[in-house]
Amino acid sequence: MFMWSRQRTTSTFLAFLRISRAQTSKEILSLTCHSSSSSSSSSSPSSCSSGLHRSVHQPLLSRLLSTPPSPSPLMELKKVLEVLEQFAPLSLAEPWDNVGLLVEPSRPRPISTILLTNDLTEAVMDEAEALTCDLIVSYHPPLFQPIKRLVQRDWKQRLAVRALEGGIAVFSPHTSWDSVRGGVNDWLVAGLGCGQVSVLSQALASGPCRFKLEFKVRNAEELQPIAEQLKKEDSKTTLTHSVNSCEAEGLVASVLCSDTALPSAVQTLLQHGVASQALAILKTEQPPLPGHGQGRLIVLDQSVTVATAVEKMKSHLGMKHLRLALGSGHTMESTVSRAAGCAGSGASVLKGVRADLYVTGEMSHHEVLDAVASGASVILSDHSNSERGFLAVVKEKLGARLPDSVTVAISKADWDPLEVV
Repeated sequence: MFMWSRQRTTSTFLAFLRISRAQTSKEILSLTCHSSSSSSSSSSPSSCSSGLHRSVHQPLLSRLLSTPPSPSPLMELKKVLEVLEQFAPLSLAEPWDNVGLLVEPSRPRPISTILLTNDLTEAVMDEAEALTCDLIVSYHPPLFQPIKRLVQRDWKQRLAVRALEGGIAVFSPHTSWDSVRGGVNDWLVAGLGCGQVSVLSQALASGPCRFKLEFKVRNAEELQPIAEQLKKEDSKTTLTHSVNSCEAEGLVASVLCSDTALPSAVQTLLQHGVASQALAILKTEQPPLPGHGQGRLIVLDQSVTVATAVEKMKSHLGMKHLRLALGSGHTMESTVSRAAGCAGSGASVLKGVRADLYVTGEMSHHEVLDAVASGASVILSDHSNSERGFLAVVKEKLGARLPDSVTVAISKADWDPLEVV
């Protein structure tokens, strides 16, 4: 019995080594049993009783016996938010929007599961709890209007309470994803094909509002006390001057100041005898951010018919049906070479844009009539259907930026509340 058990143990170990050999390329493993009284050609249970000799490739053996590799480092919420900010800076969002971290649990925990959704509904929250989710990224902000209380009779407030009780953080990017280069709107118009893409409503760099004040003085001596007083009132105020071509007219000076320093700067100039009629006040614009902004215009490399454009967008959005309004004088065979797109409710962005086709989620009855009268056909997919497909792009991009310890999933319970029946 002992001899049979020893043989069985040896066979098991041999099988393990064969598996190890199959899992490592071109590394030789051997296990041989030698009897002290017989040759290696004899193979019987009794031959193994006299001794067990092992010959194993040493580097592999060391690796088999070594400590397994350490898992990927866990990420705190702060670090994940930094990755989201790198993907689409929140400064790109519209001023009226409510973006960023909306719900932050009091007890921070490592982020291991992120759930992406277009809208945070109670069905999506059920899904997040079942997945033991740590962070929900909801494209639309579930909290938009100011909240004075958290009670159970309001469904959005119930969601906020459940998130806090479950220790689930909630983040919303909304219009920052619309604006960013390579974001929702670029993804939307790409469904029509390749082409030259431009921004409809240009995003500007973020920064404080500044004003430029231009005025005249007779000479540099008159300018000196004005400059000293302005600096005293606001250290960030900058003053420059240039010599006019006609020396008799004196110096043309300009002051650049913040909006908060504007009243005192104007008062200082008036106190020093600068005539109000000779004072010009200009609001400076922030520099544009190329490629970022709301809405997109695409000039297609290869024109398509309206019918083909509809089929392309059905495929791109994963929908069986779309709503179509033909532009004045258009047919299904009319040519589309210029198309304008804006995800969600895009009428305000698309209005007045010269294009053969508008693509958006929703427009009012009268907005569609205006577009049709201008000669543009209109494709409507319903609001969230023009946005939801971008979540797959986000999942891929986050997967490339986050460690393996973080799982990114797309909600299966998220869908547009409207459907064609």
